[in-house]
Amino acid sequence: MPEGDALRMVAARLDAALAGQRLVRAELRWPTLATADLTGRVVLHTRPFGKHLLTRLDDGRTLHSHLRMDGTWQVVPTSTPTARARSPRVRALLDDGTSTALGLDLGMLDLVMTSREHELIGRLGPDILDASFDPEIFDGESGPADTEPTDAKPAAGTGLAESLDRWASRGDAPACEVLIDQRVVAGVGTIWMAEALFATQVHPWAPADQVDPVVLLRTARRFMRASVAAGAPTIRVHGRRGRPCPRCGTPLAKGTAGKAPVGRPVFWCPTCQKR
Repeated sequence: MPEGDALRMVAARLDAALAGQRLVRAELRWPTLATADLTGRVVLHTRPFGKHLLTRLDDGRTLHSHLRMDGTWQVVPTSTPTARARSPRVRALLDDGTSTALGLDLGMLDLVMTSREHELIGRLGPDILDASFDPEIFDGESGPADTEPTDAKPAAGTGLAESLDRWASRGDAPACEVLIDQRVVAGVGTIWMAEALFATQVHPWAPADQVDPVVLLRTARRFMRASVAAGAPTIRVHGRRGRPCPRCGTPLAKGTAGKAPVGRPVFWCPTCQKR
């Protein structure tokens, strides 16, 4: 499932094509939205929040989408055959006359008043990539490293401070599960959970109340910001079971965060990340 960094890039792509533009064609091929009409509306912007996208319109409505496992937003010139959107995979189409955004295989689509967005995302924790999450840390960082970020106390009122309170409420749950709990922090998935735990040499199933969440969250945020800046992630352990650990050479292992049917893969080094 695309994570917060990927959603930032999708939102930027949508904004580059549609922000400030009036829609000349709009189709929502979704059972509950079949009669909704967005034609003539001006797209204000698309805001990413965790793994969600909020496309806001000038009439006070928001088109909310979630990619889940297979979804994507594709932007093509309106003059191309692809923009005709004849594929059954198309769930949404937004066309400003020059560019056409196609929502393919979307896992969720809603149209709500912007003032009611909280009903869709209010249960989530703070967005780890939001500017207010940890505004004074790592503004110039780029790329993974084994050097741990500072564990200085976060400023009160920041997203990080709120996430720490939510983290504490999970007690001794495994750290790998808490890191991808969207109610604790929005945007972190299995990729950055694995990469943050590896970089900080934390055992994935260590009790959450026995690790330093400040360091883990700041590490994940730093890696995700670097991914957005580079346009692609730098992966060292995720998806690489059996390959040598880039730090010690031990074959990387794969475990599970959570239980079936909602378990998620965890890639880790049995040597570098001993309990």
